[in-house]
Amino acid sequence: MTENAQQQPPAPSTDLPTQYAPADVEGPLYERWVERGYFEADAKSDKPPYTIVIPPPNVTGSLHLGHAFQHTLMDALTRRKRMQGYEALWLPGMDHAGIATQNKVEQQLAEEGKSRHDLGREEFVERVWQWKEEYGGRILGQMRRLGDGVDWSRERFTMDEGLSKAVLTIFKRLYDDELIYRAERIINWCPRCLTAISDIEVEYQEDAGELVSIRYGEGEDSLVVATTRAETMLGDTAVAVHPDDERYQHLIGKQIKLPLTDRTIPVVADTHVDPEFGTGAVKVTPAHDPNDFEIGRRHDLPSLTIMDEHGVITVHGPFIGLDRFEARSAVVGALKEQGRIVAEKRPYMHSVGHCSRCKTTVEPRLSMQWWVKVGPLAKAAGDAVRDGRVKIHPEDMSKRYFDWVDNMHDWCISRQLWWGHRIPIWYGPDGEVVCVGPDDEPPTGEGWTQDSDVLDTWFSSGLWPFSTLGWPEKTPDLKKFYPTDVLLTGHDIIFFWVARMMMFGLYAMDGQAPFHTIALTGLVRDEFGKKMSKSNPNAVDPLVWMDAYGSDAVRFTLANGANPGADVPIGEDWVKASRNFTNKIWNATRFALMNGATIEGPLPDASEMSAADRWILSRLNTTVAQVDAYYDDYQFAKLADALYHFAWDEVFDWYVELSKTTFFAGGEPARVSGRVLGEVLDVMLRLLHPVIPFVTDALWTTLTGGESLVVGDWPKDSGFRDKAAEQEIELVQRVITEVRRFRKDQGLKDGQKVPARLDLTGTVLAPHEAAIRQLLRLQPEGDAFTATATLPVAGAEVALDLSGTIDVAAERKRLAKDLAAAEKEKAQANAKLGNEAFLAKAPDHVVDKIRTRLAKAEEDIARIQAQLERLPQA
Repeated sequence: MTENAQQQPPAPSTDLPTQYAPADVEGPLYERWVERGYFEADAKSDKPPYTIVIPPPNVTGSLHLGHAFQHTLMDALTRRKRMQGYEALWLPGMDHAGIATQNKVEQQLAEEGKSRHDLGREEFVERVWQWKEEYGGRILGQMRRLGDGVDWSRERFTMDEGLSKAVLTIFKRLYDDELIYRAERIINWCPRCLTAISDIEVEYQEDAGELVSIRYGEGEDSLVVATTRAETMLGDTAVAVHPDDERYQHLIGKQIKLPLTDRTIPVVADTHVDPEFGTGAVKVTPAHDPNDFEIGRRHDLPSLTIMDEHGVITVHGPFIGLDRFEARSAVVGALKEQGRIVAEKRPYMHSVGHCSRCKTTVEPRLSMQWWVKVGPLAKAAGDAVRDGRVKIHPEDMSKRYFDWVDNMHDWCISRQLWWGHRIPIWYGPDGEVVCVGPDDEPPTGEGWTQDSDVLDTWFSSGLWPFSTLGWPEKTPDLKKFYPTDVLLTGHDIIFFWVARMMMFGLYAMDGQAPFHTIALTGLVRDEFGKKMSKSNPNAVDPLVWMDAYGSDAVRFTLANGANPGADVPIGEDWVKASRNFTNKIWNATRFALMNGATIEGPLPDASEMSAADRWILSRLNTTVAQVDAYYDDYQFAKLADALYHFAWDEVFDWYVELSKTTFFAGGEPARVSGRVLGEVLDVMLRLLHPVIPFVTDALWTTLTGGESLVVGDWPKDSGFRDKAAEQEIELVQRVITEVRRFRKDQGLKDGQKVPARLDLTGTVLAPHEAAIRQLLRLQPEGDAFTATATLPVAGAEVALDLSGTIDVAAERKRLAKDLAAAEKEKAQANAKLGNEAFLAKAPDHVVDKIRTRLAKAEEDIARIQAQLERLPQA
């Protein structure tokens, strides 16, 4: 075959643009999918159901990388199941996000010089609805940019009519079953948001405080307590010591004077006290500390509230009206004047709770609130995982789940807000308490009032898997799509949301858990492993990356980092690499279409195929099986990696390149390979579609003339394997790889042609000589051929004439210089590692670095010596 023939491919036969432009493809393509109803699920279908409900983003939210990450994985799961013939429902919606949304609207009002109290409750709630219509739900439009294949016809909102009915229904059922009650307990109170917040809405961080030691009592009847919250001593009603602490036996049961007040308080014995910590005596403030509250209950101590809802002191004249932090300094100053400070204030780092929404320091506060008795509900949630009805993936995350559900405290569900589901309890003039269900008429008449609190946002979102399907009505959707198949969410909300859904689903749905599998992901981090946040410069708006590189590139990058339960580092360079991958798919498919790739007609018989044809079909089916196994195990990173290497390495870099000589030659072999290439591209694009839906659909419809991959069939492993062809092509790859490495070592440019003689006698490589020569830029040997370098590889021999391509003497001189440098490096590293005195003093990381240098030097020496041996004699 002449070089001329190799350089004359057939004329183009495709309408694909020469370059892939995501902006021109993605938006119009998504709208076409939606208009054609591809994502809408049919409850009347005979197909088996597959259901995922989207973790409802806050109505205040916008798409961030965490959303994009989880949505990519959920979309991939749903798209694949739809292609496999399931009636796939991915249900979207939003959460009303009580505190966050109310804060947004209150900030708006503050800019107008108003507060919610200026409007009143009804007008304020109406204002929030207006805000929701105008600003809420931005994230839903952004989800379209990402390519989310959700059923928009079923979009839900936690405050819509149907979901509100579900909230009222389950509240009344729980209330009637005595699983909801009202009680005065210590709660986490946010003085900024002016509401109770649950334990899981408190973020703890190490804050710098000051430990103050204070003497209570007089003379022998005195003891010292240490505290970081001196202001709360105004509410002390006891001092507690351990019952076995000999230092305080004479004080147990006695009354001692509480400084700065006219009160005396008892010394009580309680095993909660650690006699080894501090002085072994602790102040007890039942109204302002959860542990103290329990001590107070055990010893029947009074609870004195000393602060109002804003964290302002309300008792003891000199301190009334002071903010809690101002009062802290003032109380310490007053104690100093009385000589009660027995040790100077000293710095003390301690864990302090902060409101997860506004970051204000949380104040433990005694308050009358509504609670869910979680004992039986949490037990059911634990049992469902233990007996295998629900599987947690990865399995090692189960421990975190059990740690929570097995030790769950009763759940404070009331919030002192106006935006949310109002608690359906009515109080009568004579102390009556009535719970009103969705079909009940609220009591009327003078003196009847509804509870002013609303329910915790997580109460309504805990119903999400079944309330979105129409519960409490027995709807076709509920019958078809509940329980859902998989909950895919971050491990950080096991406590917030996962456990709530498990408890409510099992309770409301007669023991049917809300999902079969809980697939937990990690969190998205920057490329250095640091947490992304808006307050850090490392936060990334995924829409910016989508604009620059396309949504497919962002999606593939996220999927490629998704190892179960592990955090996902991501950087812009990785998105660029994924963009290059989508471009490669586009360009290579375009080339294939120009060179006869087709899906017309049946696949030729294996006897008609070349070894390269049989090899790629064998590898294709292996890849199908691998990808299926990875999907079923939620191994997104592995399936993305397998698809990447199959597409780029095996299809484009090897099969297409090996087949070019066949395509250029034409005839029956070209027709066979064209049909094989068409088959490979068809299946490959199907496999890639769930992760990168846009570029694959655009290419597949061009290749096949089909309607859309969204409603295409998922490929199946045909069982075709050809180990002989795989071994044969592996030998071809070895020859080409070895010679390429040698060329690179000799400094030859990629396109530089070299005369060569190939001795392939007695090997399976003979039919591949033309392809090997083309891929290695090897010219025929010619009459003046002189073998200056010979490479034995894979049972064959490749002789090269380098006399006209490199200066052998100069190359030997360069390599000798490199060899001397590597040997010097080796000698220096060996000298240090052989020095006992150095090893005894040097840090481990320094020693490890030198060992690494030694290994590198030895590797360089071996490589350079091999290069010198291969060079012809000068």
